[in-house]
This record gives sequence, structure tokens and C-alpha cells, in this order.
Amino acid sequence: MGDCQSLGDCEDSRIARLYEYLDGALSVDDLNDVKKHLEHCNECAQEYDLECIIRSVVKRSCSEQAPDALKSRIMTRISEIRVEIGHG
Repeated sequence: MGDCQSLGDCEDSRIARLYEYLDGALSVDDLNDVKKHLEHCNECAQEYDLECIIRSVVKRSCSEQAPDALKSRIMTRISEIRVEIGHG
């Protein structure tokens, strides 16, 4: 895949393959090609690292749960609104 001077030097298709790589959607040969490219292209490696961080933060935030007190207040408010509009 060669070296890249900047992310703009990598074709859109190569960047798309980076996301396929992260999603585990590549064949073994394609997986190896992307791995080799990341070893030699700092810009794509940085893009890969950034995407990994973003995915980690999103995953972590999706698994966080609201405190029980907040859940209770929300459910109480929903019940109040239902009564106000005549659905309770």
C-alpha cells in the first residue's frame, strides 16, 4: 500500500478499508494488507488510533447507566405528564 505523506494522499478507498479493518469485515489477505499499510503510514496509523479512541469512548458511554434517583424522577415526571394530558 505504500507510504503516505498525509491522510489526503491515501485514497478514499484505503481509508474506507481502515474502517472495514476496525469492523472486522476484511478477508485475511485484506487484513494483512491493511496491517502492513498501517505499519508504514503514520497518517493512517494516527487515523486508526483516533478511531479506536472514539469507539472506546462511545462504547464506554453507551454502557453507563443513569443513577436510580434520576430514573425515578424521570418516571415520576412521565406519570405526571400522562395525568395532565389525560392518559393516566
